[in-house]
Amino acid sequence: MAKMKLFHVAGSCSLATRIALEEAGADYETVKVDFASGEQTKPEYLAINPKGRVPALATDKGVLTENVALLAYIAQTHPAKNLAPLDDAFAFAKMQSFNAYLSSTVHVNHSHKGRGYRWASEESSFADMKRKVPETMAASFDLIDREMLVGPWVMGEQFTVADCYLYTLTRWLEGDGVDVARFPKVADHMRRMAERPSVKAALA
Repeated sequence: MAKMKLFHVAGSCSLATRIALEEAGADYETVKVDFASGEQTKPEYLAINPKGRVPALATDKGVLTENVALLAYIAQTHPAKNLAPLDDAFAFAKMQSFNAYLSSTVHVNHSHKGRGYRWASEESSFADMKRKVPETMAASFDLIDREMLVGPWVMGEQFTVADCYLYTLTRWLEGDGVDVARFPKVADHMRRMAERPSVKAALA
């Protein structure tokens, strides 16, 4: 494979894809997108990702976006690393279901804290959404801890790209006013993830 290029922002959901790239031993480079200066809204970046968001992964076949797709792509293009149950269609779909929940529900819950303008126009609405974040994030992680995280990894004994994604969003809990200790399995998962060389490299 040709060298890939990951467009990312520190502290954002793009960390999940970066961890997966490290786990895969992929040949890639990173490009930081400066959200503070609005770089994501400028023509140069919109030509790469018209959505104006991260992550975006430039490959030899074109640019891919959305963590759910990027994580699956990394696992599928590096099969020897065993980062997804590629030989079991049902298990792969279960992994994708987990990742889709993180993307469509958990991430959206978190975004209500600082990006309420995506859903409303009134300042009072922004404040209301922000107040709701600790409740919705806690409810999501309660469900994950109780019903979705098999343990010790998301899918059980096999580490997968879903673990990269869960770890990334778990890191947001403290800032959202939620104590991760409320969720024993998630807290244990976070501790073990923090010890992995891929995570240390991605955060360096």
